[in-house]
Amino acid sequence: MRELAVPAVVTTPHEANLSDPVFENATSDPHHAAFSVRRDGAWTDVTAKEFADDVTALAKGFIAAGVGVGDRVALMSKTRYEWTLVDYAIWTVGAVTVPIYETSSAEQVQWILTDSGAVAAVVETVAHQELADGARPDAPALQRLWQIDGGGLDQLRTAGSDVGDDAVTERRRATTSDSLCSIIYTSGTTGRPKGCELTHGNLLFDISNAIPGLSGLFNKQGSTLLFLPLAHVFARLIQCGAVQTGAQLGHASDVKNLIADLADFKPTFLLSVPRVFEKVYNASKQKAHAAGKGKIFNAAEDTAIAYSEALDRSGPGLPLKAKHAVFDKLVYSKLRAALGGRCHSAVSGGAPLGARLGHFFRGIGLTVYEGYGLTETSAASTVNLRDAIKVGTVGKPLPGVSVRIADDGEILLKGPHVMRGYWQNDLATREVLSADGWFRSGDLGDLDDDGFLKITGRKKEIIVTAGGKNVAPSVLEDRLRSHPLVSQCMAVGDQQPFIASLVTIDPDAFGPWKAANGKPENATVADLTEDADLRAEIQTAVDEANRAVSTAEAIKKFRILPVDFTQEGGELTPKMSVKRNVVLKQYADDISALYAR
Repeated sequence: MRELAVPAVVTTPHEANLSDPVFENATSDPHHAAFSVRRDGAWTDVTAKEFADDVTALAKGFIAAGVGVGDRVALMSKTRYEWTLVDYAIWTVGAVTVPIYETSSAEQVQWILTDSGAVAAVVETVAHQELADGARPDAPALQRLWQIDGGGLDQLRTAGSDVGDDAVTERRRATTSDSLCSIIYTSGTTGRPKGCELTHGNLLFDISNAIPGLSGLFNKQGSTLLFLPLAHVFARLIQCGAVQTGAQLGHASDVKNLIADLADFKPTFLLSVPRVFEKVYNASKQKAHAAGKGKIFNAAEDTAIAYSEALDRSGPGLPLKAKHAVFDKLVYSKLRAALGGRCHSAVSGGAPLGARLGHFFRGIGLTVYEGYGLTETSAASTVNLRDAIKVGTVGKPLPGVSVRIADDGEILLKGPHVMRGYWQNDLATREVLSADGWFRSGDLGDLDDDGFLKITGRKKEIIVTAGGKNVAPSVLEDRLRSHPLVSQCMAVGDQQPFIASLVTIDPDAFGPWKAANGKPENATVADLTEDADLRAEIQTAVDEANRAVSTAEAIKKFRILPVDFTQEGGELTPKMSVKRNVVLKQYADDISALYAR
């Protein structure tokens, strides 16, 4: 058993809450451009005072509507300025935000509204309102509903016009670090979602202890464009960090327009998940090869990785610096320009990024600070920081956090950032929280001699073959997904004689691949699942993935599926994790075919 505890650098006062920075910023620097909002096709600044005034107006509306201290208010919307605005207004009146992913099914919406006992809901669209209305028979506490696109926030402002400022101040000052701020339902890869009870103190402690080591990101000169769902705790923590430090915050609600939004907004840092970095890398490489510049890109890639690796030793020598400078003009600058031209850093979480991609992006001038945590730990438990970074790991424990590796390899976490428990589920709480405060993550990992954590797999996802071999599928899957043609994959083989894998094809990469390999333009993946050229390409990816494991753990067979995994299809969580139980059920025949004699 190994354990590492890092002392906190910031403590959270009992009287503090998440809404405090909103009003402190409005007083200390009222004209600071705290937000930028796209209106009529152009980005428009919103000052710290304007944001505080808008939060106050909505808070008055909630008070007028009868939302009380501790009441749960559901929030279902895409990532947009109004999401953040409503979130802070709910906190300001001492109520509890219950986020719902805007892609959630009717059953999920019904469960969350019913289980949380939400008294009100703010939704974005007519479709969302219909889902919430449909849940009313099973959610009797739900009395009020406001639709953002239908003028719901204006209705709130009008309703609160007679409420005095003192009423808002009284509510805000009564909210402490011990007060519940949010119940976040884990999307989960198995089972029914459980509501994680997070307090104001949980989130405040977590972000306050991360900011000193990420001060190059979180400052008044910094800016970020959020495009991940704010219903996810990871994006929520970044939101809190931006508001707390004055880093300008923008929102992108449609990832289809992300490249154009990045070019216009020009963020200095980004928040993302590894799959986005993989797609940026794969698309860039494929585009270069399609344009006949594959050799240049490959050389630039190798140089970037070598340059980054040299930074961890004595530094790059003059020949490597010279090559790097040449490729910076030819390749790297263009990649950075696609992100707006000012982006120098990114924070990544949700799954391992991998050392090669980490070195590649740092080598082109975009340092990715990879971190690790769960909804139950307010997002971040470990993270690579400016002065403590080791590519290929998820960093050291944040100040104030303790990490322990149990005898079976499970990662245990402890600190003021750990949730209070699961909402109305004492049994589930006792299963993951020990009496002395250690949280069982369900993840497997190693702490190296320098205190950096590396994730090695999921405890519950370990595959045990018929021969008794324990295999962590994430090692294979992460390597396999790094191939440009691979969108998603899932290793299988529990109680089977060997490891196999289901593979889906990336729709963005499929068209260029068909053109380059002489396939019919209108051919679908379903048409080509047994195509020799396509299978040979995937076999190359499988061979590369197998290099990371022993022969007994290697993928022996694979099956290309005719369709990709999606959230809508139920195979992916909102953070793009594969729901193994769903895939095992939906593709049982394909898995059986892999092992048919």
